[in-house]
Amino acid sequence: MAFDYINALLKKEVSRTPIWVMRQAGRYLPEYRATRKIAGDFLTLCKSSDLACEVTLQPLERFDLDAAILFSDILTIPDAMGLGLHFVEGEGPKFTNPLHTLSSIEHLAKPDVGTELNYVSEAVSVIKKNLKGRVPLIGFTGSPWTLATYMVEGGTSKTFSKVKGLMYENPKHMHQLLDVLADTVIDYLNSQIEAGADSVMIFDTWGGLLSMGSYENFSLRYMSKIVDGIHRSYEGRTIPVTLFTKGGAAWLEQIAATGCDAVGIDWTIELGEAERRVGSKVALQGNLDPSVLYASPDVIKAEAFKVLDQFKGQTGHVFNLGHGITPDVNPESMKVLVDAVHSYPTKTK
Repeated sequence: MAFDYINALLKKEVSRTPIWVMRQAGRYLPEYRATRKIAGDFLTLCKSSDLACEVTLQPLERFDLDAAILFSDILTIPDAMGLGLHFVEGEGPKFTNPLHTLSSIEHLAKPDVGTELNYVSEAVSVIKKNLKGRVPLIGFTGSPWTLATYMVEGGTSKTFSKVKGLMYENPKHMHQLLDVLADTVIDYLNSQIEAGADSVMIFDTWGGLLSMGSYENFSLRYMSKIVDGIHRSYEGRTIPVTLFTKGGAAWLEQIAATGCDAVGIDWTIELGEAERRVGSKVALQGNLDPSVLYASPDVIKAEAFKVLDQFKGQTGHVFNLGHGITPDVNPESMKVLVDAVHSYPTKTK
């Protein structure tokens, strides 16, 4: 079955510009909040394949989306490594056992993905079964650098002083940590692909914090390793991979050179400029400012068309927000956006 989302990532002909939205299964939907209440807490929701399937499918019942994305969290890997992930209301993720010593990094072991993270591949299988070929399913992970920031900081941070201090003072240990994470991510994404994921995406949420050289050495280097290590085809299916670095406009050419199929961009660079810089080397994903969804329907449609007008190619563009949809957005605004993108005239050759 041909899907516009997969075809766009592979720069093949599409019938319309495909759209999905980061965090499309999330707190802005009342049905999601109800399911999370049943689960009791966020991690229980992630670790129940049936509940993860339920919330993955919820936005598809409301909106004419072109892809589903696995409901999970980027911090499942460090949790499987024994760091003790938990969530504090109003503060976000925290680790009971963060990597605050060099010894803790030296003794960090790659988890058995098939055991410690089996609940994720089980969720993929259940979701695929329930999708019944309706739309493709996106699997995902956090990038090694992004995972490392949480693991060393012990949670979210305003300064990222611990992880950056480690990077500069003990680069050997930083690379050791990133290597273990990259190897784990390869196994993790391959398990999702083997369970049925049709494409995969690597979220490099904190790569934009780095200087030019540090980004290439401590973030992009390991995403490139992952691109080389994951299944690019499986059981007759081509598996596209998308790399997304928030704040990564400075490195578009370098990201495109990794061999990935698509590059996600945020709203700090215009889509047209990104296309001019990477040409037809990769597909592009993005890049409406999520805050546009607070505006009126007419403004949402106009701003979506502004993005779409910038893309000059016929294929190779997946519409998305430049980052995740925010929790207090009205779901009706999401519908306006999806319908606007699909109403945009398809470019002809």
